[in-house]
Amino acid sequence: MLCPSCRRRLERGTSWCGSCGTPLAGAAAPLELVLGDATRVPVVAVLTIGRAPGSSVVLGDPTVSRVHARISPDNGEGPVIEDAGSSHGTWVDGVRVTGPARLHDGAKIRLGDAELLVERRREATEAGRTIVVRAGASLVVPAAGAPGLDATATRFGMRPRVRSGYALKRLEAAEGNRRWVLKDLGTGTFLRLSDNDAQLFEQLDGQHSLADLIGEAERRFGPTGPARLARLLADLGERGFIAGVESGTHGMVDAPVGRLQRLMRPREKVFSGVGRAFDAIYRRGGWVLFTRAALIALAVLAAAGVGAFVYLVAGRYGTPFVVASKIGLGGLVFLFGRFLVVAVHEVAHGLAMSAYGRRVEKAGFKLMLVFPYAYVDTSEAWFEPRRRRIAISAAGPVSDFTLGAVFSLACLALDPGAVRDVCFQLAFAAYVGACFNLNPFLDRDGYHMLVDVLREPGLRRRAREQFSRRLSGHGAGDDSPVLARYSLFGLLWSVVAALFVIGLTLRYRAVLESVAPSWIVWTVMATVWLAVFVPVLIVIGRPLVARLRGEG
Repeated sequence: MLCPSCRRRLERGTSWCGSCGTPLAGAAAPLELVLGDATRVPVVAVLTIGRAPGSSVVLGDPTVSRVHARISPDNGEGPVIEDAGSSHGTWVDGVRVTGPARLHDGAKIRLGDAELLVERRREATEAGRTIVVRAGASLVVPAAGAPGLDATATRFGMRPRVRSGYALKRLEAAEGNRRWVLKDLGTGTFLRLSDNDAQLFEQLDGQHSLADLIGEAERRFGPTGPARLARLLADLGERGFIAGVESGTHGMVDAPVGRLQRLMRPREKVFSGVGRAFDAIYRRGGWVLFTRAALIALAVLAAAGVGAFVYLVAGRYGTPFVVASKIGLGGLVFLFGRFLVVAVHEVAHGLAMSAYGRRVEKAGFKLMLVFPYAYVDTSEAWFEPRRRRIAISAAGPVSDFTLGAVFSLACLALDPGAVRDVCFQLAFAAYVGACFNLNPFLDRDGYHMLVDVLREPGLRRRAREQFSRRLSGHGAGDDSPVLARYSLFGLLWSVVAALFVIGLTLRYRAVLESVAPSWIVWTVMATVWLAVFVPVLIVIGRPLVARLRGEG
């Protein structure tokens, strides 16, 4: 379901668009003014805003006129704001108000130097809007507390304050206990908080002493409150969220890197500010791909493409890395195909982000071994509910299967020749990419989707540690069965994918040797085998070596 105004993705049954505030199905979203001290004023009658004591909303800022602006309540299309002849003007979302201006959920009102926010009141079980505090800004919320002291927290200052430059988002209740997401806008670091931690987080404004904070924690959570506060301060300080405290990674020396790790380390070129381009593509027609009809058509196309590619392989129609009987040309076409597939793959992620109203902060190119890659930063997806994160992660593999289907069906329809050979290479590149991106042992889309499905944060690291302990002979009786199943599933997926690629190359070995010397064929095939088996070797090699050496 798409918003009829901004074309963003919506949940079924919703009565308003969370991106632009457009009411749906005849329902108007109730809006409130949020003042600087977090006071909320419902827009249920005509409101006057100014310095005059008789105003509905009194603002003390000297740049605000005595009667500055007027807000009229909902008339079926949402409330409107008008300037009342102020000296410094009224602005909505950066645009000066010269007549009645419609307000929407998330609108920012500026009256002189004073700022107000328009929001819809949310229930406790709903996801909240993202609170963004840019570097150099401040967010002060009222609080009260009783005296008390916990010495374990004193290293964070007597009046701990969360530094500016962060974004905080409450996800919906279905996300579980730790449903608050805190992001450092400078480093991109994320931290998940519980509802209780988020309540304490709001008090870290530099206005409250540790004694007040401890007392408030005890009042809210009883005897465990001080320990909870100390743990929260430790987590925030470790990640650099507390003003005046260096993060735990500051000054650390990188661990030694082995030859294989240096070889696999990607070289990259980063570009920032690409979010506007994705938003423009989405608005100018990309939204069509996210309609129900388009999604069904893509699913049918992908299924047909898999069948067509299996038929091509079974009948030896087309040869990997060979175009016009030349293996060198075929290899170049395959590499070009991989870059094309990856570029479309990342564009799909970017459009999915735009579909849910999220902005891509940066993108770039990577080179790993001889394989080129492109990428977009989808970290903002962490501010979305679980099902939306899964959809954003799935957008890339869906594009891989779609491109593979297009080129497979084209290869099936064409007569033998160079064009058909090119289509086969491009289809082969797309399906290799799909297998790579769905590998749950790699930090790719398949892994991120599985983490959200299983609700197991840090799944790969925890599973790898447990798997390594078992392989090295140091397994524990309290090992998690979920992590064990994930490890076995991931290993099985990696082996099956690697065997598929190996079997495919062996099937065409005779054809390859007819167009190139045998040593070149075997070199190319060995390189491909090494690439697909590297994930398996990394996971099982080190603990097995440790076990053979008797290390513990």
